[in-house]
Parts: sequence; structure tokens; C-alpha cells
Amino acid sequence: MLDSQCKGQIPLAQGDTIYNPMNKTGFISHPQYLKHDTEPHPENPGRLEAIQRKIESSKIHPHLIFPEPRRATDDELAANHDSGHIDHVRDSCQNGTRNLDGDTVICPDSWDAALLSAGAGITAVDQIITGQVDNAFTAVRPPGHHAEKDRAMGFCLFNNVAVAARYAIKEHRLNRVFIFDWDVHHGNGTQNSFYSDPSVYYSSTHQYPFYPGTGNKDETGTGDGLGSTLNFPLDAFNGDQTYLDIIENKLIPEIQSYKPDLIIISAGFDAHADDPLGQMRVSSEGYGKMTAMILKVAKEVCGGRLLSMLEGGYNHTALAESVHEHVNVLLGES
Repeated sequence: MLDSQCKGQIPLAQGDTIYNPMNKTGFISHPQYLKHDTEPHPENPGRLEAIQRKIESSKIHPHLIFPEPRRATDDELAANHDSGHIDHVRDSCQNGTRNLDGDTVICPDSWDAALLSAGAGITAVDQIITGQVDNAFTAVRPPGHHAEKDRAMGFCLFNNVAVAARYAIKEHRLNRVFIFDWDVHHGNGTQNSFYSDPSVYYSSTHQYPFYPGTGNKDETGTGDGLGSTLNFPLDAFNGDQTYLDIIENKLIPEIQSYKPDLIIISAGFDAHADDPLGQMRVSSEGYGKMTAMILKVAKEVCGGRLLSMLEGGYNHTALAESVHEHVNVLLGES
């Protein structure tokens, strides 16, 4: 797996430009994620294998830092999920159940993979808040943003970004966390986790109408959380410019006004033009530009504290290329 740690200056893959990263970027993954056996499901181990090959063969690889993720505890999961749901996932994995619902496939090794996926976000939060890294990307599976408090859904067992946000607020005394979800599907589970909670602002760009059917622009929060949910439902076939315009003109002003202590990206790459499940037209380079805009505002409002967690992305080549663009920008270039 991805386990080397070193720094230095080496040539970029193209041309003779010297690559000189500005940031300490963590890349967190684990072999157990490959044992979450879902074949022939589109959310399968080949996704991470493609990312692994791309990163390991890239000139950015020696500059990355590779923290080892730990497993989330039951208490950490319970900060966002009902105990009955946690027990159901554990028991289902242990007794050989194959499907938690029509979309969500598991195997006996899925329990440990899910703990490590949620734990990767927790590990990254610790690393970022203590200054061991400036930002981090977690190449995890199963993904998380569809998982509700009380049930698995849409390939997701536990809500990795929600668990990370809860942990950051509880254990590191952060006041506000901003989650930006650019997966092609709306993150219903994440939105519902914080719909009445003003300490976490959730915003999403997503194809609409589309699975899971949530994410209308009128969904803005409730109670104390009213105004801390912002959805950008988009027609199919929108591409880079639409996303970049939304980020620049609508999302960034909200982040600046909210002044979070940490920004988390639910980084699904299935809005890519080549993705088989979505119908959007974002390019790999577009994801790099989106990343640069979020990183810039993170440096402005929260000292660059930025955590990115993998969600969707089902064309292996497009996914690997997009993650490479994303992580390259997180590292920074001077």
C-alpha cells in the first residue's frame, strides 16, 4: 500500500518544472478496504487499486505523508449513528449477510473496513488539528454520505464525514465545521445528520432529480440549523464552468461568512464526464480547479485545515486521474 514518507524536490511528470510542494498533505488508506468484497458491484476494490497505482507511479508520491488510520470506536460511531444501526451492521457482516439493502453489498470483512473508513477521518482530523499535516485525503471504502443515522444506504455503511465532523467538534473543541459535498449524488445522510445543528454547515452540488431524491434547493435546515444547509441541484450535463461558478460566486461567500474551523470535502468523483453512473461533464482538471478554490478559502478562514474523504467515482481511470489532480493541488506547488 501507500506507505512511504519523504520530502524533496523532483521533476514533474511533464516538462522540466521542479515540483516543490507548499503543504504537508496526508494520504490515508489501508489494505483492509480492498477486502470489502462487493464484486461485481460498481463500488468495488478496483476503485482503490486504480487510485493506488496512479499515486504510486506519480511524481507526487514521495512528497505525501501516509498516516495509518485507526478504527473508529462504537462510541465515536454512536456520536452520529443509533446503537441499533451499529449493531445491525456488525451482526450482518458477521453472519454472512450479503445485502443490507438493494444497493449496499457487504461481506464478513466489511465490518473492519467500515471501522477503518470512519477511523480514517478521525485520524485525519487529529493529524490536521495537531499540525502534523496541513490537509489530508482519505482513500477509503465503503463510502459514507448516504448512510443515515439509523440505516445503511447507497453503498454506505457509516457516514464517514459526519463521524469526522462530530469527532472534531467533541474532541478538539471546534465550534464550526463546513462540509462541501461535490459527489454527483446528494448526501442525504450527511444533510440529515446536521439538519437542525448550526455547528455543521452542509452544502452540496449534485445532479437533480437523481438518486436519492433529496437535495432540493428549498431544503435549508430546520430549527437552530435553519440556514446552515445549502443545496445546488443541477440539471444533467453540466460541467466544469457551472461548478466553478457556483463555488466562486455562491459557495465561497457562504464559507467566508460562516468562518468554519475546519472544512471537509465529501469528494465523490462521479460527476466526471466518463462516469457510468452520473450524467455530468466535469473533467479531471476541473476537479483540480475546484480543489484549488476550496483550498484557497480554507487558508483564508481556517488556517488551511482541509479534510477530503472519498465518496463515489466508478470509472476507474477517470477516478484515478481526478484523485491525482485533487491531491496534487492539496500538496500545493511553488
